[in-house]
Amino acid sequence: MADLDELRIRIRQFAEARDWDQYHAPKNLAMALIVEAAELVEHFQWLSEAQSQALAPEKLAQVAEELADIQIYLIRIADKLNVDLLDAVDKKIAVNAKKYPADKVRGSAKKYNEF
Repeated sequence: MADLDELRIRIRQFAEARDWDQYHAPKNLAMALIVEAAELVEHFQWLSEAQSQALAPEKLAQVAEELADIQIYLIRIADKLNVDLLDAVDKKIAVNAKKYPADKVRGSAKKYNEF
């Protein structure tokens, strides 16, 4: 896929062809996204940090599927709410840059109100 807009259209057409739009209220999509996120987390449960960074090919393929599910639901929610994801991400990075100035937070995992 060339870009996010092309992917958004493809996902929309996929849902429309199956008459699933009736189920794709933002609330339902948000819940589905959280379910998929939980399925992603399940793959890492009980792994050490080193193990989580060196997944076997089969496990990595399963993780990739969960990431794809999450991305699909995220794009679908944004589509239903007419949110430009790339613009939203750009704005959020700018907000985070102010909240977490590199010279103050480098190497620290503290939250913005803790430094």
